[in-house]
Amino acid sequence: MGEDTIIYGRNAVREALRAGHVHVLYANGRLVNDPLVKEARGIQADVRLVEERELTRMARNPSHQGLVAMVEPYGSHSLKELVRRGQESGRKPLILMLDGIEDPQNLGAILRSADAFGVDGVIVPRRGSAPLGGTVAKVSTGAIEHVMVHEATNLRRAVDELKGLGYWVVAAEGTSETPYDEVDYGYPTLLIVGSEGFGISRILMDAADFRVRIPMLGHVNSLNASVSAGILLANILRSRS
Repeated sequence: MGEDTIIYGRNAVREALRAGHVHVLYANGRLVNDPLVKEARGIQADVRLVEERELTRMARNPSHQGLVAMVEPYGSHSLKELVRRGQESGRKPLILMLDGIEDPQNLGAILRSADAFGVDGVIVPRRGSAPLGGTVAKVSTGAIEHVMVHEATNLRRAVDELKGLGYWVVAAEGTSETPYDEVDYGYPTLLIVGSEGFGISRILMDAADFRVRIPMLGHVNSLNASVSAGILLANILRSRS
């Protein structure tokens, strides 16, 4: 395991506590009787009361809401673990791959949607992705504790491995002629979403079985990556219901 990750904010800390991942909880002294502090003490977590400025220094962000925690590092799940979760879920397997999502706000929001819409796991590149740290955890409102994340050294290799296991690959492409709701998702699915600026790399696009677009009527021809992912995931859940 690597070094501990620093997270902050009530929702992120609460979910980390309940997942048993908190090693040390730092809290503002005025929160000595706060329910989360009491919960942490109830499970024998190491609780330390510190001043506000120390929390801001640790979080590198003033929006910590008086709570900062040291937790186990994220992104350590293997691809096999993601596949196994899909096999054991009782639903058609669904894995999300993110290509070049470098904004932690976007990544956090996508993890929140992944948790909401039943994704078995999320694959991100080991390099070229937003770090799985405090901002991602806070924006995900703690969903990062429940979504398995695999940091792949080679995204194309991961795609090929999943295709060999029977997954169909669906790539989001704004110029595709196929609307996202005209594809049959009744099979194990790997959904690939790229960044707003660069989209999905050609090597991954070439591996896709389907390329789909989200129809739009406005003047702006692209959506925020987290919005696109949410729309696509919600549609997959709806179509499978």
